[in-house]
Parts: sequence; structure tokens; C-alpha cells
Amino acid sequence: MIADILTGAIRSGTSVMLASQGELVSERSGVINLGTEGSMLAGALGGFAVTVWTGNPWLGALAGGLSGMLLSLIHAYLVLSRGANQLATGLTIMFFGIGLTAFFGRDFVSKQIVGFNPVPIPLLSDIPFLGPVLFNHDPLTYLSMLLVPALWYVMFRTRLGIIVRTAGEREEVLFASGINPKLVRYLAVLFGGFLAGLGGAQLSVAYTHSWVENMAAGRGVVAVALVIFASWRPARAMLGAYLFGAAQALQLTVQQQGIAVSPFFLFMAPYVLTLLALLIVERRKQSQTPEALGRVLAGAGQRLRNERQRERERDLRTRRYEKVEGNQNDNQTKIRFSQKESFLAPLRPAGEHHAAWRLQPAGSKRRRDERRG
Repeated sequence: MIADILTGAIRSGTSVMLASQGELVSERSGVINLGTEGSMLAGALGGFAVTVWTGNPWLGALAGGLSGMLLSLIHAYLVLSRGANQLATGLTIMFFGIGLTAFFGRDFVSKQIVGFNPVPIPLLSDIPFLGPVLFNHDPLTYLSMLLVPALWYVMFRTRLGIIVRTAGEREEVLFASGINPKLVRYLAVLFGGFLAGLGGAQLSVAYTHSWVENMAAGRGVVAVALVIFASWRPARAMLGAYLFGAAQALQLTVQQQGIAVSPFFLFMAPYVLTLLALLIVERRKQSQTPEALGRVLAGAGQRLRNERQRERERDLRTRRYEKVEGNQNDNQTKIRFSQKESFLAPLRPAGEHHAAWRLQPAGSKRRRDERRG
């Protein structure tokens, strides 16, 4: 029974895990996409339809990823190019995807396909207990397992990952380096949409071999929540997705065993576990939120307070410049920095009696001289 639950956890959680990995990249760049649910549904329908037409599940998986990417492109354009609110736009895209797939998917409800089937890995699948759990899955599940360490390496060990994370933390640094942060965010959102669509395709082409209306059943929303639960770490997001899948598998196992438990309780169990996990890590994750994403998640009042705080800091930095007379025998400009400032002030020597700009509160030297006099 335990082996069945663990096996079902991986099979059921793969679609959520793929969507969460894509959303993680998007949020690391500073854009949250609540329309992940819509991208998953678009990928599920696109992948299933192309598999029906071509008979090739690989083409179906590719079409599913592209379908999810296309829907995420709408979100990226509205948010990044038109300045729309990320949360409101994401919800709109989600409901748009639900309605769009319900309309165009009517003719595919009763269709049958030959999709991906479990492919046992020789020798490894024969290992007692671990073999069926880890090494007897469909090809998309194997690819998702390889994706997690690859994504971790790219995000935290390569220049590309630094660029993506910098876009979500300090976009002005990218500007100074000659990189357009808007372009970086566009690509991150599109990549996230592709993985969400691929997750939806795994759901229809590999996991169920069927298409039904709204078959994602909230998995896209759970994927967004899991990114926060995972503190924007790929491995933790994978574990969270498999936890959700385990709850799904437990639901099916309990029903097969004939245990007298309310089916409504079993249906809501995966979502309750996700909420509990979020409550446990709520305090810990706040300090790890990407700065650009934190500004989005903060309310309008908080954003206003942040803007006022930045204005006060700019005014304070302006007042810190004080013109002081230099030594006549000194031919170099002297400048002194406070411990918290790391930028250079412009220097302009002026012959014998040149001027230097010192970073300290205006009038402080004058007040000290007056007290001494």
C-alpha cells in the first residue's frame, strides 16, 4: 500500500511539479503568474488534440508546452508592456483559459489516444520497493526528474541564473550592465508558461490518456502556492508537488480499499495539506521573497509607504553633500564615505583652493565648530 501511494505521488505530482518549476523561474524574475492554471489547461488540450491528430505523443507534449507559452505571452504583454496589475491579470488569464479550453475541447471529450505509457528502466526497476516507485514511469516523468537538478544548477551556478535572479532583486544592476530586465522577465514568463503547458500535457497525454473539461482541477493554483512553500527553491518545490500527489494517491487508495471515509474529505485533503504547509513556512519565507515580487504582493498602501521611504532616503542622500574647503597645499580631492554609502560622488578640483564633497549630514562640521568656539 505504501509503495502504491509513493508511486502514485510521483505520477500524480509530476504535472504540478513541472508547473511549479516554471512558475519558480517566473517569480524569481519578479513576475507572478496566477494564470498558470489556464496555461496547464491550454497545454492539456493542445497536447491531447495534437496527439489525436498525429498519433505522436511527443508532438503532443511539444504542442502542449507551446500552448501554455502562448497563454503566458498574453499575461507577459499585459503586465510588462502595458503595466497591468499582475494579480488581476493572472486571475483573468486563468478564467480565460478555463473558458477557452471548455469551448474548444468539446469535440475531444470522447476521443481515445495512444499516449505515453510507463517505461520500466532495466535492472533499476527490479530493485525491491524502490524500483516500482522511482523507475517505472512515463518519459515525461523521467524528464521532470532530470529538470529539477538542471534548473537548480542554472539558477544558482550560472551567469544566466544570476541575470534572472537579479531581474527580480535589483533591476537597476541589469540596466547598468547593458541588459534589459523587461526582456529577461518576458523570457522567464514564457519559460514558465511552457513548463506549465508541458505539465498539462503530461496530465492528459501520459497520466489519464483523456481530456475532460477543467481537468487541471486547481493544480495550477497549487503550483503557484508551492513556489512560496518552497521558498523559491527547485528541490523544495518538487517535494511539495510530490506531497500534493501523495495526497491524491492516498485518496484513490482509500477508495479502492473500501475504507469508510467521506469522498468530499478525500477530495479536499490535498488542498488542505498544501494550506497547512504554507502556514508552517509563512514566517520563514518572508525574508526570502524576491524584492520585485514582494512589491507586487504588498498592498497598495504598503507600496505607497515604500515609495515615501525611498523619497526620504533620496532627500537624505542629497542633504549629506556638504561643500568643504580643501587644504591649499593638497593637490588632490579628499572625499570621505560613510559606512553605509558605497557610491562615488563627482569630483571637481578647482586649482589651489579646490572643493571636496563629503558624505555626512549637512551642517554637522559647522555645528561642531560653533560648539568648540
